[in-house]
Amino acid sequence: MLPSILRSGVLATSVAAALICVPAQAYAEQDPWEGFNRSVFSFNETIDRYALKPAAQGYRYVTPDIAEQGVSNFFDNIADVGNVFNNLFQLKFDAAGKSFSRVAFNSTFGLVGLIDVATPMGIGPHNEDFGQTLGYWGVGSGPYIVLPFFGPSTVRDGLSKPADWAMDPISEVGHVATRNSLYGLRLLDVRARLLQAEQIISGDKYSFTRDAYLQRREYLINDGVVDVQYDSDF
Repeated sequence: MLPSILRSGVLATSVAAALICVPAQAYAEQDPWEGFNRSVFSFNETIDRYALKPAAQGYRYVTPDIAEQGVSNFFDNIADVGNVFNNLFQLKFDAAGKSFSRVAFNSTFGLVGLIDVATPMGIGPHNEDFGQTLGYWGVGSGPYIVLPFFGPSTVRDGLSKPADWAMDPISEVGHVATRNSLYGLRLLDVRARLLQAEQIISGDKYSFTRDAYLQRREYLINDGVVDVQYDSDF
């Protein structure tokens, strides 16, 4: 499992969409490969059901809350490195400066990111990835696609993943065992964060997840503006 699954996972996008009320079948027209996508979705769900979810439940059970929060803060701090670059690529210099400040403060005063000291100081995160950067500059999303292991995506977001990996500091860790351990721990951390939130998923899980992902991506790329074409029968 590579780290991009953490940003585009089924459960994270489902939660985001539920909070902003996705209309039924709002994005079905962007899913011309639904048959293939449903097969891959089922494959990913099987892996989650029998491997990822039990591992995350065990991790949460044995890890003290304060340690679990420290791990989450550590990986959020690492993610801010990519946020610096992508905000710069989008000419969002204020957001880039704040992301850089988060890395600087959390990596030093926050003990390599284990403690988030930046947020209480009023320096909040400005999350951006390379798919958002391409969208900012007018690159269309292309059809919806479910990737093995990585989950929901679009053609644009899928092609942008190598750039995200290149901006991920963990990829620069030379010791292979350490690097893979960090990837594994990050995967456990994010899956554990979603254990409670996944309960809000309702109806056809595939459709819910697809609409969730597409609306969430539109929301992020348009900086909070979502233009959903509602079905007249909805």
